[in-house]
Amino acid sequence: MFLHIFKYELLSSLRVKDLIIWLMIFPIALGTFFKIAFGNVYARNTEFSAIPAAVVGAENDPAFRNVCDSVSEGDEALLKVTYTDEKTALEMLERGDVEGIFYAGDEVMLTVAGSGLGQTILKSFADRYSVSAAIIKDALMNDPASAPAVIAAISEDVSSCREIPLTEGNTDNMVQYFYNLIAMVAMYGAVTGLHVSAGNQANMSPLGARRSCAPARKSVSIAASFLGSCIIQGLCMVLCVSFVAFALGVDFGSRLPLVYAAALLGGCMGVSIGFFVGALNMPESAKTGVVMSFSMLMCFFSGLMVGNMKALISAKAPWLNMINPAAVVSDSIYCLNIYSDYRRFIVKMISMVIITLVFVALGLILTRRKKYASL
Repeated sequence: MFLHIFKYELLSSLRVKDLIIWLMIFPIALGTFFKIAFGNVYARNTEFSAIPAAVVGAENDPAFRNVCDSVSEGDEALLKVTYTDEKTALEMLERGDVEGIFYAGDEVMLTVAGSGLGQTILKSFADRYSVSAAIIKDALMNDPASAPAVIAAISEDVSSCREIPLTEGNTDNMVQYFYNLIAMVAMYGAVTGLHVSAGNQANMSPLGARRSCAPARKSVSIAASFLGSCIIQGLCMVLCVSFVAFALGVDFGSRLPLVYAAALLGGCMGVSIGFFVGALNMPESAKTGVVMSFSMLMCFFSGLMVGNMKALISAKAPWLNMINPAAVVSDSIYCLNIYSDYRRFIVKMISMVIITLVFVALGLILTRRKKYASL
């Protein structure tokens, strides 16, 4: 009987329009919009790229040209230099094609049209070159024998700081929207969970009435329905993660299998929430409204609509992020990406298991106690 109910639960779930819309079509559309809106924000505003600059009169100072060529090479080039005449350089500066113009000669001069980060770096570069050139000229005039040592000392980069990366994961802060998109799909698993309760209550559906008259124990029927709904929800979670990772190209780091595991467990948690709400004594339309409202509210607190909402809640009410199902799902994926150890990830997974068991227990209590005078 368990396998029979399980089989038809799978088949009936695939015919539910709410499941296709909210768990498949809507996440794909929303994820695509996220990619269009946030795809290049991190690269434009955070990642460093070579600063475009024009050089006028490079033939008057071969040494400066050699220096510009050296800092324009490699994957981590400082400058992207264009050698041209003054008229063309001014036109490029006016159009915004370059951040500044170097005038080479007896003294390197700089012309900029703004006061941003790029212009500041160009000013520092020009000042350092002018100081270094003056030191080398002084050494050549007063003590030519010491000139090679002076040039070597100036050319050597001396730093008292050592770069230590805080994480090897994806540091793009916009990726949190995709974490919360996966959490949203997990929360929408509550829509699937509603059908578990409806299919086992005689006053909610004809199927529930037939199952109540069947010789199978209600616990077996509920277990088969719940497992079938979890499998259908799991397929939706796999589809969502795969679409985000491969179609949209979002970097989840080197632990993608564990991202799938967190998503699957989050989907089961969403089903358990729907199972509990479905067991409440209220109209079917009201249950759907409660499920959707609760899911969207939890996703809002998790940061799906406002990126820094989770940080604000952590400062004001950190306990809310600990019990918010959507926040727990998104945090589990975040921990996989940022932290090298698994301690925080395991804590989040345990939290999802606990939340799932609590809602399943409450749903069972409400469902098993119902009796009907007639069917």
